Amino acid sequence: MSEKELDSSINSYQEKTYPKNYIKQLQWDMAIGLQQVDNLKPSKYLEKISKKNIFGELTIKEVEKSLREYYTTKEAQKDIKRNEMECDFVSMRIVELLGQDDFELLVDYLKYIHKYLFQDVYEFAGEFRKIDFSKHEKILNNDSVAYGDSKTLNKSLEYDISLEKEKNYKNMNIVEVIKNITDFTSSIWQVHPFREGNTRTIAVFIQKYLISLGYKVDNLLFKDKSIYFRNALVRSNYFNNYLNISCVQLYD
Repeated sequence: MSEKELDSSINSYQEKTYPKNYIKQLQWDMAIGLQQVDNLKPSKYLEKISKKNIFGELTIKEVEKSLREYYTTKEAQKDIKRNEMECDFVSMRIVELLGQDDFELLVDYLKYIHKYLFQDVYEFAGEFRKIDFSKHEKILNNDSVAYGDSKTLNKSLEYDISLEKEKNYKNMNIVEVIKNITDFTSSIWQVHPFREGNTRTIAVFIQKYLISLGYKVDNLLFKDKSIYFRNALVRSNYFNNYLNISCVQLYD
């Protein structure tokens, strides 16, 4: 075949269009996919009613009402699967939050996100932990990241956010934007201010932050690769002087 036969210059450009439910589908893909970081899977019931929300047959408030009725029945039957319930309610809350046009680059807003996401499942939703902890990580051969000191959680986050507020993303090229956002994400995740739900909270916080800066965010990574997202955060915050291992940057 000749070069002339391969010439596509005469073809007209086709406008790329998306179905009306495209954004809502992405939000649910992120919300449910992100639960994989804690090995949580949705109930068949949520899968069914989330589709109705995606296609405009149920509002998000109607989804919440349906979930409450579903789990009230399950509780009466003593047939509640706690992991499914957490996945269902937190996924629904993520979609709710992503649909709200608000964001503040503040420690209190990070607390607000945690409280909003986990209000249905944790008594300590929105509260910083008061203990220090570690966590065996498979990717680290069962070693742990050094998480933030419980006595200085607020101060650490205030410091990271104060540095972030000094940045002007309008003056950066896309490579600089990616590097700065990944560094910020890694830093606040390392603090790990909550007893549970840190990765999910940080992911929503950063997504809403990016939207507030005017960026279009692609959620497809979270649909099937949430574990990769968390593992990258773990590796970026791990060091072991004895083994001569230093932290790696998320973006290099």
